Amino acid sequence: MRHGASEETAWLVYIVACADGSLYTGITTDLDRRLAEHNSDRGGARYTRSRRPVRLVYREAAASRAAAARREYRIKHLTVAGKQALIAATAGP
Repeated sequence: MRHGASEETAWLVYIVACADGSLYTGITTDLDRRLAEHNSDRGGARYTRSRRPVRLVYREAAASRAAAARREYRIKHLTVAGKQALIAATAGP
């Protein structure tokens, strides 16, 4: 979780690792539901449908939908190495 963000924030930015090794970034207000959608036959993003299963590798709270969308945009424009560095920086010991 990024510093300075509240656990009670409604919007989250997340990254999932797909079965093919690619990364997908999105936003949601209900992470459990969204992950279930990504891994089910119904719902989920078109990108992840053929790359199941997916697993959560990063999440970050955002103050609003607009803030979440801006952060998602910035993350999506990172290189793969940049995304991996972001994920590694939040990984536990």
